[in-house]
Amino acid sequence: MSDYDWDNKIEYLRNTRDLYYNDDYLEFLVKTVWKITQPVNVVDYGCGYGYLGLKLLPLLPEGSTYTGIDKGIELVNTAREIFATLPFTTNFIVADLETLAIDRQYDLAVCHALLLHLSDAKKLLYKMIDCVMDEGRVICFEPHWIANMSNYSLHGVDQSQVIRLGILQKLFEQDTKSNGKDGNIGIKIPEYLSKIGLTNVQCRVSDKVNFLDPNADRQKNQRLYNSLREEGIGSFPGDECKFIHNLMNRGLTESEAKSQYEAELLFSKIFNEDSVLTYAPNLKISFGTVNR
Repeated sequence: MSDYDWDNKIEYLRNTRDLYYNDDYLEFLVKTVWKITQPVNVVDYGCGYGYLGLKLLPLLPEGSTYTGIDKGIELVNTAREIFATLPFTTNFIVADLETLAIDRQYDLAVCHALLLHLSDAKKLLYKMIDCVMDEGRVICFEPHWIANMSNYSLHGVDQSQVIRLGILQKLFEQDTKSNGKDGNIGIKIPEYLSKIGLTNVQCRVSDKVNFLDPNADRQKNQRLYNSLREEGIGSFPGDECKFIHNLMNRGLTESEAKSQYEAELLFSKIFNEDSVLTYAPNLKISFGTVNR
């Protein structure tokens, strides 16, 4: 088993990525928003098993290339196996993103749910910009956790019973202050890109709204339910004392921590495959043009 944590979460990644975007929306971004009409060379920072490559390459003009970089050996090996049978020009590199130097040879530098895990996300943004040629783009698909948490509807339950937005907002902000990692970074990326000097900075939001519907096709509903569970929705919070102690160490009061435990415990008890749940992940898609 790999020492790199994400190497051990490949199945989780493969089973949950479809919660975020509809394919027609990604096509709209490529063809209508970004207006990519000529072949491009793409580099994907933190490529994982090549998710963005699988989604974007069929939409990009013929002749486009995709380079994926990730620290995970198993992730990269999985990506190589997947793309070995596909008609695309790809290259995968195992490397530490924060130290790797990359030549300026790409038209697009992209990342997906990467920057939130870094204590110095701006440092990597500079690296992404440095590897892009003039008039190229940097595109970041990153989460906005508090918006994510506000986008639930579970039939028969007041949202405030299972999602304590105020407590969660405080918790996310305290975490960022303590370790620099920011689950709400998606909403801040446009500001970062503009300050760094990119032009035509814009931001879109992921379009997928997942509807768990017991009246729908049973097999399809089961697949969605399993994906939502893997994403952590309705997860059992575990031992109460440990849970509360952990949240207090992260900056919550005992009362807030207990309230959060009760909310997560209730969610875990009432959420099942017969539930009627509507959920939108609400990732932010920020991009800008490099002009030197």
